[in-house]
Amino acid sequence: MGVRVRVATPERVELAAPLAPNINHHETVFGGSAAAIATLSAWTLVNLRLRLSEVSARLVIQRNAMSYDEPIHGDFTAVCTLADEASWQRFVATIERRGRGRITMNAQLLYQARPVASFEGDFVALRD
Repeated sequence: MGVRVRVATPERVELAAPLAPNINHHETVFGGSAAAIATLSAWTLVNLRLRLSEVSARLVIQRNAMSYDEPIHGDFTAVCTLADEASWQRFVATIERRGRGRITMNAQLLYQARPVASFEGDFVALRD
């Protein structure tokens, strides 16, 4: 898939991917590749923040949805940011209290710096 990490901070994960290994028969980005890279950006942000919070947990995706607004004709990026710090604090507290927690994350796919698709997914952390 050719994914490269551009940014990986507790506030933002940005992954870049080229068109060539993710191309479909219309010469645009294959939807499965787009979904996988969007999912990976969100998973990476949650995983990074869990590590920084010193929470040892296995992280899995429970549910996800993609919305494609237009075809992606070239290299693209997936960007995930944490929208709500209060949700994060509840997520961590729930893991510590119950041994598992769930958080909803959102990411956008950008092509030529424009949003072209969006991702929403629920991630579940299971304390080790």
